[in-house]
Amino acid sequence: MRMTARPENAHQSRLLHLLRDEGPQSRAELGDVVQLSRSKLALELDRLAELDLVEAAGLAASRGGRRSGIMRLSPRLRFVAFDIGASSVDVAVTNGELEILGHVSEPCDVRQGPTAVLDRALDLLGKLRDEGLIPEIHGTGIGVPGPVSFREGTPVVPPIMPGWDRFPVRDVISQELGCPVLVDNDVNLMALGELHGGLARSVDDFLLVKIGTGIGCGIVVDGTIYRGMSGSAGDIGHIRITDDGPMCACGNEGCLEAYFGGAALARDALTAARAGRSPFLAERLREAGRVTAEDVAAAAAAGDPAAVQMIREGGRRVGQVLAGLVSFFNPGLVIIAGGVAKLGHTLLAEVRSVVYRRSPPLATGNLPIVLSELGDTAGVIGATRLISDHIFAAA
Repeated sequence: MRMTARPENAHQSRLLHLLRDEGPQSRAELGDVVQLSRSKLALELDRLAELDLVEAAGLAASRGGRRSGIMRLSPRLRFVAFDIGASSVDVAVTNGELEILGHVSEPCDVRQGPTAVLDRALDLLGKLRDEGLIPEIHGTGIGVPGPVSFREGTPVVPPIMPGWDRFPVRDVISQELGCPVLVDNDVNLMALGELHGGLARSVDDFLLVKIGTGIGCGIVVDGTIYRGMSGSAGDIGHIRITDDGPMCACGNEGCLEAYFGGAALARDALTAARAGRSPFLAERLREAGRVTAEDVAAAAAAGDPAAVQMIREGGRRVGQVLAGLVSFFNPGLVIIAGGVAKLGHTLLAEVRSVVYRRSPPLATGNLPIVLSELGDTAGVIGATRLISDHIFAAA
């Protein structure tokens, strides 16, 4: 494996993070932030240029004296993201500033197992490589829809990922691509995506709730992902909200996910269609032979009362769990994301109503609860943020 160049000290690391997050900067602007002498700053930047991590990019406007040189990250830097969901896989490549240069996605059932799914991800990466977007890969971030041992780079007893337990995802892909690789839970990566380029850019403490096939929560404390001791922090889909509810994929009854994950919503939609409570969903069932969470969204948008009621009931249950989290954690922001979150403002209104009603006024007085604006890119941006943080850390 060719070793990716790394910064040699904390000053160089800080400069790389600034250039990633803020874009090209003049030497004078960088000096203002990192508070180094002109000679020391020049020494560090020259060394980063020798490592092929930064380069000069012209001159800045004069600030009253000699014009300062502009520095930027090397345009050759490339980071890759694999965002593996329960029912799809997304692959993207970014430059050093985490701007998406190429992004491909296709349906893929995670239950096919790690070998089949990772092969599909590598095939998609091959398409981006064929477009000339990837002269070299400096690092890869991977998200999977289940608990992860971050230290080992492996999924750990993931409820909806049969065959993935302890599979060495990090080591397999690192050997395949010849670059450093980090693996994390997909919801954590979505939270990192929001932190980098979404609604949480200026918020240090927030929750990202993903409602898709499963339900999970990314927890950001002081600008850093909180993973817990074994990597299962934020697994709120398996918080039990009733003692005698529907069976969940984890083997317990009455979990939040068993009431309002994507599979649960499809189950309830099928019941409504067969019982004649929803003409819209009954028609979809006749046409396609099945109904999905997306069909519920379409039915609600068309004013179907049964679909609207399903969304409101699900939002109420999510709000019930979220109210406890807000009271405990006191976040500065809550972001709702994921496929089921595309149910939109009907869902959001119900979640807000329950949280604001059940949580203490001190915790919710200035608490925005919003829908993600990053959509399908949050996970891939977060994956490249994760690996770039690693590469830009001092060796």
